Amino acid sequence: MTARLRGGPRRTVSAARTLVRATALRLAVLVMATVLGASVALAGCAGTGGRRPAVVVTTNILGDVTRRVVGDEADVTVLMKPDADPHSFAISAQEAAAIERAALVVYNGLGLEEGVLRNVEAAKDAGVATLAVGEGVDPIRYTTDHGGGPDGAAPGGTGNDLAGRPDPHFWTDPHRMARAVDLIAERVVDEVDGVDAAAVRANAARYRAEIEALDAWMETRFAAIPPARRNLVTNHHVFGYLAQRYGFTVVGAVIPSGTTLASPSASDLKSLADAVRAAGVPAIFADSSQPDRLAQVMAAEAGLEVRVVSLFTESLSTARTGASTYVEMMRSNTEAMVGGLGEG
Repeated sequence: MTARLRGGPRRTVSAARTLVRATALRLAVLVMATVLGASVALAGCAGTGGRRPAVVVTTNILGDVTRRVVGDEADVTVLMKPDADPHSFAISAQEAAAIERAALVVYNGLGLEEGVLRNVEAAKDAGVATLAVGEGVDPIRYTTDHGGGPDGAAPGGTGNDLAGRPDPHFWTDPHRMARAVDLIAERVVDEVDGVDAAAVRANAARYRAEIEALDAWMETRFAAIPPARRNLVTNHHVFGYLAQRYGFTVVGAVIPSGTTLASPSASDLKSLADAVRAAGVPAIFADSSQPDRLAQVMAAEAGLEVRVVSLFTESLSTARTGASTYVEMMRSNTEAMVGGLGEG
């Protein structure tokens, strides 16, 4: 009887210790399973790019617009660096891969991005959603009308290389950029999973109102230029849309092409000099990111006192003040044009 009483507590203590060890073991296994499950889940997210959906934009002008429309609803990657040339900029292998992984690729189209178009087309063929903004804003075409009409015509050697081709420089017309805002917003809502459609559309409405106010302001400022002085000569054909919108005449371009990759001949420069002399053009406008040597040569050929005025035509800029955003760029250009062409 005594032995049983002494042995009973020992067995009880031993059983209790066994129970504690078993419980601890089960808890340890449960914790390990939980940690392992969380690690697997995180790895799975990383493997599928568990970041927010990505929108990739080719040019920095459209990049600025797209960022204003998208807001915080998705990540926006812009391929073209500030002060770059949209006709010739190239991308890295990492950036090409970003195009392929994008939920949506927004690009200018109409032949502008000559250095990256093949990457965009490859992504499109692989099923990536794309938006060629220029195709949806009623693009105009270059002509060879030697009257220098508002649709990009130019007597200074426009040539058959441009005749009938669409002009990709639609952003010089804010009215068309307001349309672009709506196009981008709707495509983001349709193609990018997880975005708040109401937020995107609200962003677009606010920004469209800002661009419409810009359009009205530009019209008022250009009214200060007498109609007889609304003649444009630029480094290449980039202001056809602006000319059509605000009643300018495109007299010609130093580079007789819609791209900076072309080169003028001696006869091109002489022809343009004659046109400038005949029109009494007081200023030639050259892109701030491009050398203005040819414009200076053309000015000398004209035999007149013609100023070369710097504008931001195809790229936003961080190196020069006045073009950090699309709206700022257009305001800077308007003031420069009014100063270059207006009397006094």
